[in-house]
Amino acid sequence: MESMASARVLRGTRSSAMVISLDLRSSLPDGQQLNGHEGEGQQEELRYTHILNRVLPPDIRVLAWAPVGAEFSARFSCLSRTYRYFFPCAQLDVALMDAAAQRYVGTHDFRNLCKMDVANGVLNFQRTILSARVTWVGRGGEARPRDPFQLCQFEVTGQAFLYHQVRCMMAVLFLIGQGMESPDVIDELLNVEKNPRKPQYSMAVEFPLVLYDCEFPDLQWLYDPEVQGFNVTHLQQLWASHAIKTHVLRDMLAGLDAAPVATRKGPGSSLVPWGELQPPLHSQISGFVEGVQARTYKPLLARPRCEGLEARIEHFVRRGRIEPPQGPGLPGEPPEGKRGSTGAPEQQPKRICTDTE
Repeated sequence: MESMASARVLRGTRSSAMVISLDLRSSLPDGQQLNGHEGEGQQEELRYTHILNRVLPPDIRVLAWAPVGAEFSARFSCLSRTYRYFFPCAQLDVALMDAAAQRYVGTHDFRNLCKMDVANGVLNFQRTILSARVTWVGRGGEARPRDPFQLCQFEVTGQAFLYHQVRCMMAVLFLIGQGMESPDVIDELLNVEKNPRKPQYSMAVEFPLVLYDCEFPDLQWLYDPEVQGFNVTHLQQLWASHAIKTHVLRDMLAGLDAAPVATRKGPGSSLVPWGELQPPLHSQISGFVEGVQARTYKPLLARPRCEGLEARIEHFVRRGRIEPPQGPGLPGEPPEGKRGSTGAPEQQPKRICTDTE
């Protein structure tokens, strides 16, 4: 049996659109194909989703299946992948973040916006981003009246992604949304001739990141009605549980906002509700970036730099982990026929590289 996934999602990252390809036995006679529906007298196919869900843990559900040809690959036939990163708006400038995200679109060298996985043979850091937006969740992405607890999302679609690329992109957007960096910093990070070495910064945490969609040509998904009903019920129960917990937390915060707090120490101080203190405290974003936040902010381009690509290549070549790059092209081109963590051989078109976020 051969299995292959459309993207390798790392620990902590969620997926609502993972596609895998499997070679499975069939109940249909040799040569008979399933056309998406069962006509009169046609033999039924095995209930793949029902069978698999019976042996999978509750947090992993198979939603549908599709018959494909022998040449299909969940990794190499995938045209594009879409990620969504959810976060509360807090005191962020969401409009500025959206404008800055547009600078990611296009084909760029993202070595300063990823974890350089040179040890696994990834030496080419050019990737193509098809779209990138920061929008409000719900109501078609339009802004609502200011609510620091309203959720927003960073949605990015690309042909392929590098190791931790989306989380690094999101970390820079957080800095821009807080007014710590100008949107111009993205152009500087994408200019690898001017900035060949990545500044040291912490990336965004992993739990809000979701693999939202994978695009394939001409796939007709088949849903089992019984399995569909179970999956919908299961997700509704999960939603109800988390929605109640969220409401309880909001009630607790409302109670703390009403707590009387002294405006200053000593005699003559007055008590005011905590929620009326200026400026209001909305620090949800402090938990969305790894590490400890420094008391004094240092601009990205003024920070110490990580080791450069050429130095990393030399290090792993010396240790025998990778072979020296050969042939014409940029210094970051992988040796001919080698596979990196993207899993795509050199002769494969870039549009079908496997995602490694």
